[in-house]
Amino acid sequence: MEFMPDEIICEDAPDMPEVQQPDVAIIQKLSTLNLIDYERERTAQAKALGVRAVILDKEVKAIRSAEKEAGRLPFANIEPYPEPIDPAQLLSEVSGVIRQFIVLDEHQAYAAALWVALTYFIDVVEVAPLAIINAPEKACGKTQLLDVMGRMSYRPLPASNASSSALFRAVELWKPTILVDEADTFFRDNLELHGMVNAGYKKGGYVLRSEAVGDSFEPRMFSVYSAKALAGIKLEKHLPDATMSRGLVLNLRRKLSGESVSRLRHAEPDLFINIASKLARFAEDYSEQVRQARPALPEALSDREQDNWDGLLAIASCAGEEWLSKATAAALKLSESSNDKTVSAGNELLSDIQNIFESKSIDKISTADLIAALCDDEEAPWQTYNRGKPIVPRQFKKQLEPYKIESKKVMVDFREVRGFKLEQFTDAFMRYLSPPVLSVYPSEMQTNSVTARSIAPTDNPTQDRYDIYPSGLQASDSGVSDSKTDKTAFLGVGVNAPINDDVEYF
Repeated sequence: MEFMPDEIICEDAPDMPEVQQPDVAIIQKLSTLNLIDYERERTAQAKALGVRAVILDKEVKAIRSAEKEAGRLPFANIEPYPEPIDPAQLLSEVSGVIRQFIVLDEHQAYAAALWVALTYFIDVVEVAPLAIINAPEKACGKTQLLDVMGRMSYRPLPASNASSSALFRAVELWKPTILVDEADTFFRDNLELHGMVNAGYKKGGYVLRSEAVGDSFEPRMFSVYSAKALAGIKLEKHLPDATMSRGLVLNLRRKLSGESVSRLRHAEPDLFINIASKLARFAEDYSEQVRQARPALPEALSDREQDNWDGLLAIASCAGEEWLSKATAAALKLSESSNDKTVSAGNELLSDIQNIFESKSIDKISTADLIAALCDDEEAPWQTYNRGKPIVPRQFKKQLEPYKIESKKVMVDFREVRGFKLEQFTDAFMRYLSPPVLSVYPSEMQTNSVTARSIAPTDNPTQDRYDIYPSGLQASDSGVSDSKTDKTAFLGVGVNAPINDDVEYF
C-alpha cells in the first residue's frame, strides 16, 4: 500500500477537512497500516514531515495505544462538541429529553438534568449526590429513567450484577458513572456495597482492602468517589437512612392512560450521543467556573441536603438566574418530599407531641393524657405500636430517653400528676424537627459573606425567627441537625430506625 502524492495535505487546499492539521492526518493514516506497509512508508513520510523516523514511530505508537485502550473500555469515548454551547439551552434540552421518555414532574426533571450534567464535573465538585430513582410499584419507569439518564451521563457503567471488588476497582481505574438497577434486591443485602457507596459520596472517599503481593498481603486504598445512580422499588424501606440521605430522591409514579411518552427504542440514533458531546464541552468550558462557584444555599435545607445540592446549584449558576431559580425550587421540593418519607420513629413522635401542645394550646400535660392524645390519631402508628395495641408508658419513656426528656411531677387541673411541660421539649423540637420548607428563590435571597449561606431579606440572624420555627422557638447558632444522619442508638435501635409495629422496643 502506497500513498499517492496528492494524499499529502497542503496548506492551500481549503476544501480538505484535514487542512488545519496536515501532520496529524498523515500520522493518523500511518497508524492504520500493517507493519510491512508502515515500514515501506515510514522513511519517506518522516522526511516529508521534516522529522526523524524514530519520532514518527513514537507518534504512531501513541495513537495505536490510545485506540487499543479505547476499544477495551466498557463505554463510548465521547468527544467534546466542536462549538461552544449555551448552558441554559443545554440543560433545558436534557430535562426536555428526560420528560420526552419518562412521566415525572418538572422539579424532578430539573434535578435529573443537573445530576446528569454533574457527572461531567465530577473532578471539580466536592460531593457527588446519589440519584435515587424510587417507585412504589412495578411499571413506573424507574429502569427506563435510569437508562435515559445513563445514556447522557459521563462514562455510564451498568453494575447491577457486579461484585463490590470489581466496582471499586472500576471506579479507581475509569471514574465511571455507576448505574445500579433493582437496588431493592441486589443492593439491599450487600453491606460491603453500602460502605462503598456511602464512602464514595465525597471527594477523597476510599475503601481499604488487602492485595496479594508475592506471598503476603498488603493494605491498599481504592478511591470510590464517583457519580452513582440507584433504581428500585420502595427503596426507603430497603436502604439505610445514611444512604437515602446522600441522594436526590426521584419518586416516580405509574403513567395514566392520558399521559403519553415516546418509546425509547424509537429515539433518534444520535440523540444521546449529541447531548453527551455537548455536556462534555460544557464541562470543558465551565469547569473552573463551577469549581469557584459558591451558590446561595437555602437555609430551609439541612446540612446534608445543602451538601447534596451545592454542586448542582453551582452548575445551574452557569446557566443564568432562570436556571438557578429552577434548581433552587427543585432542591426545596425534592428535599421536602424526601423528609416526609424518611422520618424516624423518634422524629415522628416529637412531631406528634409538638402538634398536641399546639392544637390544645397548652404548656403542660399528664403522661396519660399525652399518650391518649397520640393514640387518638388513627393514621399515626401509636395506636398499634405495641404489637397491634396502643403504645404503653414504658415504650413511650424509652423513645424519649435519647432526647434527654423524662416525665416529672406537674400540676394539671389543680392535681399533681406525672407529665411534661412544653419547655422540656423546646431543645429537641429545635434540633430534630426540620423547619417548614420555604419557597425562597435566589432573587429573594441575600448571601452572608461569612457563612456563604442564603437568608431571606426579612430574616434577622440576631432575632428570633418566629415565622420559621414552630411555637416561637429560636434555632440555635449551630443550625438544625439533619435528623436522617443522627446516629444516637438505644439498645441497638437507632433513633432514626424505622418503626416496626410488631416489635416492642424495651
